[in-house]
Amino acid sequence: MKTSLVTLVLAFATFAVAQDAAQQPQAQPAAGQQQAQPAAGQPQKKEIKDPAEYNAYVAAIQQQDNNAKISGLESFLQQYPKSVVREDGMETLMAAYQQAGNQPKVEDAANRLLQLNPNNLRALALKAYLDRAKAEANVEPQKNLADGLELSKRGLAALGTAPKPEGMKDDEFTKMKAQMSTIFNGTAGIASLQNKDYKAAQDYLQASLAMEPNNLRDSYPLALSYLQATPADTVHGIYYLSRSANLAAGTPSQAQIEKYGKSQYKKYHGSDEGWADVMAETKANPAPRADWPGIKQYVPPTPAEECRDRLKGKPPKDWDFAEWQQCLSKGDQADRDTVWNAIKDQPLQMKARALKVTPTRIEIAASLDDIDAKKTDLVLNMTAAIPAKLMPKEGEDFAFEGTPSSYTPDPFVIELNKGMLFGAAPKPTPKKGPVHPVHKKPAAN
Repeated sequence: MKTSLVTLVLAFATFAVAQDAAQQPQAQPAAGQQQAQPAAGQPQKKEIKDPAEYNAYVAAIQQQDNNAKISGLESFLQQYPKSVVREDGMETLMAAYQQAGNQPKVEDAANRLLQLNPNNLRALALKAYLDRAKAEANVEPQKNLADGLELSKRGLAALGTAPKPEGMKDDEFTKMKAQMSTIFNGTAGIASLQNKDYKAAQDYLQASLAMEPNNLRDSYPLALSYLQATPADTVHGIYYLSRSANLAAGTPSQAQIEKYGKSQYKKYHGSDEGWADVMAETKANPAPRADWPGIKQYVPPTPAEECRDRLKGKPPKDWDFAEWQQCLSKGDQADRDTVWNAIKDQPLQMKARALKVTPTRIEIAASLDDIDAKKTDLVLNMTAAIPAKLMPKEGEDFAFEGTPSSYTPDPFVIELNKGMLFGAAPKPTPKKGPVHPVHKKPAAN
């Protein structure tokens, strides 16, 4: 949202009051003269009957020098606190302080105006805007957003029934209401996002963007409201992240927003393929088209599907132990049979972790996960009793050979017969550093 929104809203206030003043009578109507009644739905015309009061008001609002206008209006409001045009005069005063760049006085004038009329649209819009701006600057964010939400709700309710000010053209009134709607909905949306009321945040921010589609200030939080909801609406979240990146083009935040959007897209889609198409789509369309195909979600394959895909690649005899373990424990029965038939009765040489050692039988952890969990996934049955001096120590890695004879899928354990030990790990010797299992393919017949 641009600062000019509030400036334009207040500019309409000055214009409308000036137009109204130009049409004011300079003296009381003749005694007994019948006054014309306003048409239904139109605001009642305000008449200043005291010539001195009228002259003071017109002199103040028609000042060309802004400081003189402020001084004249403050004097008028002090001298005529019950004037029929005091609300109009305070609106013009608020706009004059805005033009002077005196924010404390702008806010003070808005507060005075809301004391006079709690539903004054211009004061509500300005206060809601300033509350949001202060919260975004980390000035009492919770308090200012709570205040901004309350003001915005009042403003949206008043906006629905607000009559067109005297002297304002229809298109100008429509434009002013659109700008106020953007301010109220944007502030309420940010406050709702802060409150984790994601559905309300989405409704408010969508309404704001309907009035101002190129509003980066509301597009980005709208994306967050979709992504942070439970359950998340990731597709809409990604859409508005991409849209925000397009709106931020040429600014320092563009790269950061696009990086975040692309990471969310890659996480959801499985790759960044098609991201450029999403960026092009959101650049051309401020909201998702009804016929937009959306973003296809990546669904990871099941372990059984991974096993089947792996079988389409290298043969099982060239797999490592973890790949055998996954297919033999999680694969479909036909795929398990294919893998088992490829390694059964084929001597294997490897290095793994001894968990429980006896002279004729060693329980082993071969996969890294099972080593961490100290869980047996191999049982090595020795061809002969192990001499005491060669007995592996429990918790240490050792090199061995064994021939797969049977297995159970759950809990997964391969039984190895014809077990033999090696004095050192089979070549190639592992590099220095943490010791990991060395998995070799089955020895040739």
